[in-house]
Amino acid sequence: MQIKLEELPTPQVYFTMTQCVLPRPIAWLLTENDNEGYNLAPFSYFNAVCSDPPLVIVSIGKQDDGRDKDSIRNIRERHEFVIHIASCDQLAELNQSSATLPPGQSEVEASNLELIRVKGFRMPRLSDCKIAFFCERHDIQMIGSKKQQSLLFAEIKEIYIADDCAEINAQGRIKIHADRVQPLSRLGAGEYSTFGEVMFAKRPD
Repeated sequence: MQIKLEELPTPQVYFTMTQCVLPRPIAWLLTENDNEGYNLAPFSYFNAVCSDPPLVIVSIGKQDDGRDKDSIRNIRERHEFVIHIASCDQLAELNQSSATLPPGQSEVEASNLELIRVKGFRMPRLSDCKIAFFCERHDIQMIGSKKQQSLLFAEIKEIYIADDCAEINAQGRIKIHADRVQPLSRLGAGEYSTFGEVMFAKRPD
């Protein structure tokens, strides 16, 4: 099968791409609403793109009616936010946070999730996530022709890693044990992937 994307409507392009680019990491994005409550939403157009400055990128589409999603609107107004890496046992909570709620209503409260205050950073983090990026808005660019998306460049200021998931190795580097994080990843449609076998291959000299 060979598919010409130019012949497909945009929703079909999205559906096809998300079943081919896999697995995809998920940014579980916590932002602050106007009422000082918190918005929480997952985005799987997400990855690391630069080390100096340390940047990750999140692509955020619009609501069906063309309005900006709460996440990007909050980040435009308040530049600090937190990106979490969800573990496999958090699928139910992560999926529930993708539900469409009235503006200003908190997904954190709706799912009874616990937040923890962070020393030196204004935003809290989710208590049960093993990795969290404390970020500031670096840039937002608009991409797309018909239905534009916001391309968020997030600068990581600090990283939280659960103590049982990291150690300093013999080379003095931080070693994060992915098998202990058990990161959840996205496939196509309503499919997700759990963490599988770790394979190792030494880079050629």
